[in-house]
Amino acid sequence: MTDFDAIVVGGGQAGLAAAHALRTRGLAPVLLEAGPEPVGSWPHYYDSLTLFSPARYSSLPGLPFPGDPERYPRRDEVVDYLRNYAAHLDVDIHTRHRVTAVTRDGEGFIAHATGETTVRAPILVAATGGFGRPHRPALPGLAEFTGTVLHSSDYREPGPFAGQRVIVVGAGNSAVQIAVELAAHARVSLATRAPVKFAPQRPLGRDVHFWSAALGFDHLPIGHLLRSTPASPVLDSGRYREALAGGSPDRRAMFSRLEDDQVLWPDGSREHVDAVILATGFRPELSYLEQVGALAEDGIPLHSRGLSTVVAGLGYVGLEWQRSLASATVRGVGRDAAYVTARLSANAVARRCCAPAR
Repeated sequence: MTDFDAIVVGGGQAGLAAAHALRTRGLAPVLLEAGPEPVGSWPHYYDSLTLFSPARYSSLPGLPFPGDPERYPRRDEVVDYLRNYAAHLDVDIHTRHRVTAVTRDGEGFIAHATGETTVRAPILVAATGGFGRPHRPALPGLAEFTGTVLHSSDYREPGPFAGQRVIVVGAGNSAVQIAVELAAHARVSLATRAPVKFAPQRPLGRDVHFWSAALGFDHLPIGHLLRSTPASPVLDSGRYREALAGGSPDRRAMFSRLEDDQVLWPDGSREHVDAVILATGFRPELSYLEQVGALAEDGIPLHSRGLSTVVAGLGYVGLEWQRSLASATVRGVGRDAAYVTARLSANAVARRCCAPAR
């Protein structure tokens, strides 16, 4: 077993930001990443994914995103950026080390990873984020549907759906982006429970992230005050609104149910459907924390502003609305990482100083 000052679980944007924050405070963390390299889930997103925030607002602490700061980076550019960021970190990074369980050792933690690897530290940061578990809602008839069903996390490009009848479920940025892309190759409907809400990408000639940062809303720490996660509008330069208005894809109210290879719409009509794509979001995947009692019954972490409310020394980075609107984004994880690691390290020092002599 190897001892470190802190353990960071997850090597995506949240884990890299947490490791950087810990190093800034003079600590020596170990970062355990399940994948082959420390770039998180980005390589698995669909090929055409483009950030809705310009490069200027898409950086982690200490390393600006390269190139034109006003452009909107694509998926592979983000992967390259994270790969480069990890290479510049003075941190012990172990890839292909999936953490399967965390246990307690006195006031510290032991992380058990694949390959019979165990590491110990007084601080643990769970940085696998809020997008580790694709959410598949229990839609009527979905389990018995005989066509293709896949989550947006499994969608790559429109080729396999050419000429098919496809329904995309969801009203967020990814749902609209995928549906519009597919509509050039297939007959597509976007099924939502309410009309899609749009927000201008560049109000008054400046990107919306400029205004959000300038007005302070981007990092306003109100996440702990929210009873539920608010829905975000689709950021649009006009392209997506125009596509839906033109019926390519068309937007429909959520279907009543699926039957065999057919969909039943609320107006009573039915038709054959080849595929249903669920752009229905994600949930945190933190099952490795079950043994330390850190989670609610539904697997959601018990925390306030990223600090566990039930397990001393445990923190989170990368959860949606953990502290602010930007908490789960590349631009926001750095602020949360600094906040959480500062308090975790201070508390660890206080516990050591105040511990009774043995």
